[in-house]
Formats: sequence, structure tokens, C-alpha cells
Amino acid sequence: NKKVILMLLIFSPQSNTRLQYTCKFIFEEVLGTSYSLTTDEENFSMHTGAKINYSHLDFHSVFQIKPHVLLFETGIKEQDITVVDKGEKCRIFVTSLSAQDFDILAAVFYLISRYEEYLPHAKDMYGRYAHENSRAYKSGFLHSPLVNIWIESFKEKLKEHFSDIVFKPLSFSFLPTYDIDIAWSYKEKGVLRNVGGFIKSPNLERVTVLLKGKKDPYDSYEFLHELHKQYNLDPIYFFLIAKKNGLYDKNISPQNKAMQKLIKTHAYKYFIGIHPSWQSYNNDVLLMEEKNTLESITGLKIDASRQHYIKFTLPETYQSLLKTGIVNDYSMGYGSINGFRASTASPFYWYDIRAEKITSLRIHPFCFMDANCFYEQKLSVQESFTELMHFYQSCKNMNIPLITIFHNNFLGTGKMFKGWKDLYTQFISQLPQ
Repeated sequence: NKKVILMLLIFSPQSNTRLQYTCKFIFEEVLGTSYSLTTDEENFSMHTGAKINYSHLDFHSVFQIKPHVLLFETGIKEQDITVVDKGEKCRIFVTSLSAQDFDILAAVFYLISRYEEYLPHAKDMYGRYAHENSRAYKSGFLHSPLVNIWIESFKEKLKEHFSDIVFKPLSFSFLPTYDIDIAWSYKEKGVLRNVGGFIKSPNLERVTVLLKGKKDPYDSYEFLHELHKQYNLDPIYFFLIAKKNGLYDKNISPQNKAMQKLIKTHAYKYFIGIHPSWQSYNNDVLLMEEKNTLESITGLKIDASRQHYIKFTLPETYQSLLKTGIVNDYSMGYGSINGFRASTASPFYWYDIRAEKITSLRIHPFCFMDANCFYEQKLSVQESFTELMHFYQSCKNMNIPLITIFHNNFLGTGKMFKGWKDLYTQFISQLPQ
């Protein structure tokens, strides 16, 4: 006879989209267990299986989480957040003692919805949400997938209380992703750009690449292809398709035949996405043009994106992505420091707080980017490797996804990025096969 698994029942005096969204993420998407929400006290009292009382009502000897008001509000306002401990032991929205000593549902919603990014805040030099504003940075848990740590601890408490409850087994996964901002250092840039570049910074390498056929220092494509083949990796490449160059958009023109060939070659082998130009930031028309250009070159439907310079504003940028048919975004991280921006490595659907709406945009968080180490954090290659290994171990220990960002120029032969190719090879070679 098959064992009957009783569904987890969650009681709340009221149900709304915030509560539904958070329960779906925690119980269904992360824990993989069946659950149901009820506002019926009698139905809840009579339920004989696993159940959680998410209210201030007293159901005798029932697993209880005393709720903070956050999930029952609408709109955005400064929250009175009680914080206990620092780092991986940090808890927010601490309530009076119950089975769970803080409101994990409100805490998870606050962090993964990026509630704090809707509040008035200081911008960094690129007009982005500055990581120094975040609760994760201030409370010392930016380098930890705190939401996943909370949920794992919560799962163990539920298992202690309910012997029949079943959770899906979690597994570690690694997704390498690449941003192709500048496909080549010298090749295909035309006479004017190369002459101007030589006058500004004369060097023999430019001459030998252009006149003698030496390999371009940013050309790491075959190296990466062999690495993916050897270790059975399935990466995603994001291509910058700016129609015209600007201060922050310096890629080869999408009209260039060699650039088109590069894109087509990768589209044939791998999954690719759009890397919206700086100019297309919150510009629906330009973003659609760039997406259409990439689709025209590849003959494929493009539904994945990552913001150039990780520049996005909530809710405007994500609304713009949805309007243009993007349903997978890989921008959830900082362009100024490595860490877990939403305090989780697990993918989740974007919740539009302004509209109080669960959207179809799937967010895939990253926690490590080479450019952060090099340009922002000023780390050495060895220090960068140590940081990368920290994020790897954090995700592996929790059995959650690890997404990294590397750039082709870091993995080529340029003197500026000496050691990075070896760093990446060493990292990939010790991943579990």
C-alpha cells in the first residue's frame, strides 16, 4: 500500500498575493512540498496532518509563526525591522517566542522582493542601487545565501514536528555565464578606432594582431568551448548588441559580418541572451530593437537577458523586460561587490510590489563576477580565487545553484588580466563531475 502523504495546511486570517507568493516560493519552489492556504479556523482545527498557524490566534500545541504586518500590507513604506545577530545567524522581523522565533515568511518576502530597493535610497556612480544601502551589507550577510539558510533550518524544524512531511531532495548545480561586452580588443574595430587607439596607447600587440594575424587578446572563445566540452558544461552567453557605440557601449557593431558569425556560432552551440546596452536602459523601443536584431542574426527567439553594468531600477527595468518578451533575467546581483543581492541563490519569480502582482519574469541570481573582483574590490587573482571558492562552497553545502559571470577579455591573453584564465581553469577542473 502507498503511504498517504497529508498536505501541509497553513492558516492565516487573510490571504493575499504577498502571502501566496511567499508560500509558493518557500514551500513549493524550494522545499518541493504540497501545501494549501486556508482562512477557515474550523477547517484548520480539524486538519490532522502537518499544519502551520500563521496568525496571533492560539490553536493549542500547533506549530506557530507569529506574523509581522508586512505580508498583510499594500504599498511601500519604511519597515520597523528588528534584527538579531549578524552574518549567517542574522534574523529579521523577530517576533515573540513561538515555534519560529522570527517571521520567516515576511523576512523572505522582504529580501527576495527587494523591498528596500523601492524605498528612497542613494545611488552609486552609475546610477544604480548602492549595495551599501542593503540590509544584507549592513548586517553582514551579503556573502551568505541567508534565505536558503533560513529555509533549511525551517525545514528541519518542520521535520521534527511532522514525521509524515516530505521534501524534495536538493542538488547543487553550476551555471557558467558570460557577458560579451567587447568581442575583440583590436579586430573588427575598423581603421579609425584602431588608429585612434594606437595614438592614445601605442603598442606592438595591436600591430601584430592586425597586420600579422596574431590572435586577438580578447579571443577566449575556443578556449571556453574546449573547457565546456571537457567538463560537460552548458553555459549562457549574453551579447551586447548596441546599434551605435557610447561611453559604456563599446562592442563591435551587430552589422559586422565577423560579429554576426561569432553570435551565430555560439547560438548554434549554446543558449544565448541579450545584454541590453547602456543606452537602452529603461528605453523599451531601443531594447526591442536590440532584441529584434539578435533574433534576426540567430533566427532564434530570445527570452533571456542580463543588464549591462548590472544597471536596473525596480520596478521600471523589469517591467520593460516583460514588455519586450523577456521572461528570464540574470541581473540579480551587484555590479559593485560580489554577494547574494536577494540573499538567495534559488531562482524566483519577480514580485512587482508597486502593482502587488506576481509576474512571469523568472529571476536567476548570480553571486560572483570577475569585474567586481578586478575593478571594484581591487582583489588580486589569488584573492579572487579564494572569494570564488567561498561562493562555490556556500552553494555546494546548501545544495543550491551557483551562477557566475565572466567576460571573454578576462579569459584571453591580455596582460592586464594575467592569471584569470588559469584561475578559471583551476576552478572548473575541481567542480564535481
